[in-house]
Parts: sequence; C-alpha cells; structure tokens
Amino acid sequence: MPHITLPPGAPGIIGPMLAYPETEKHLNGLAEALLRGPSSLTPAERELIATHVSNRNRCHFCTSSHAAAARHLYGPDARVVDDVLADPAAAPVTPKMAALLEIAGKVQGGGRSVSDADVARARREGADDKAIHDTVLIAAAFCMFNRYVDGLATWAPQEPAAYVPMGAKLATQGYLNAIR
Repeated sequence: MPHITLPPGAPGIIGPMLAYPETEKHLNGLAEALLRGPSSLTPAERELIATHVSNRNRCHFCTSSHAAAARHLYGPDARVVDDVLADPAAAPVTPKMAALLEIAGKVQGGGRSVSDADVARARREGADDKAIHDTVLIAAAFCMFNRYVDGLATWAPQEPAAYVPMGAKLATQGYLNAIR
C-alpha cells in the first residue's frame, strides 16, 4: 500500500507522476534526455545501464520496466539483458559496456567509488567523454527514480508479462508521453 494517496492501479513511478504532473514533466524530460537524447551510446545500451542500476537498488518496478524496454531495443540480442541481470561481470557485452556497467555500479554504491582506473579502462575500451558522462548521470538519476518509487511504496505488478507492453511503449515512444 502506497504511503500517500495515488491513482488506483497506476504502477510504480506512474502513480506519483499522475498525481503530481508538475514534477512528472521534469522527471520524464530528464529520462527522455538521458535515455533517448543525443549520445554515443545507443538507447538499448542506456536502458541496460538503467536496468543494471535499478536491479542493484532492488527496485522491482524500474528493473522490470527498463529491462523490458532494453529487451525490445536489443531485439534478437535481448538475452543480454537477462545475462546482465544475472551476472553483469560474466554477461556477453562488449568490453566498453562491461567497463561502463562497472562505472554505473560504482555510482550506484556511491559516486566517489569511481576511480581514475575505472575511467581509463572505459576509455581504453572505446568510451568517449559523452558515454562516460551519460553513464554516470543515468546511474545517478536512476538511484533517484528508484528511491522515488520505493520511498513511496508504490505498487508494482509481479508478473513479468505486465512489463512487456510498457517496455515496448518506452522503447518506441520515449518518455515525454510515457504515461499518457
């Protein structure tokens, strides 16, 4: 049961966004910029970073919805999302993505954990400044989104199939009209 009154049946972040549209537009604008705006990372890679951070934060709604979006975007390679969820260190991602997922995990645990060596590794594997910037900001923002969802004790469907249409909508339509 949510800690505050939210629209019935509106899962996860959707409930507080519907209840408080003055913050919804900014939060969805941030998500759109981070996950769909100009970047040297693909939308699939950025969704994977969001999924990884949400999973580390144990936010069921955000992990499930962003994993569904990432799977949709990865298409025939969607299995990589489940591999990252199971064991990011052993997942069959590019060396660049492995380095960026490591950075994202460190940001999730505390931003000061990211070392010069972590950034140097990402650069050696092909990450540019924009990829490193986007990784850190996605990880930081998703810590906020996860805490927003879980701090209000929002409701989230438990069945994975409920997230497939959500993920497809996010993947194809983006975030600006995500709850409409």
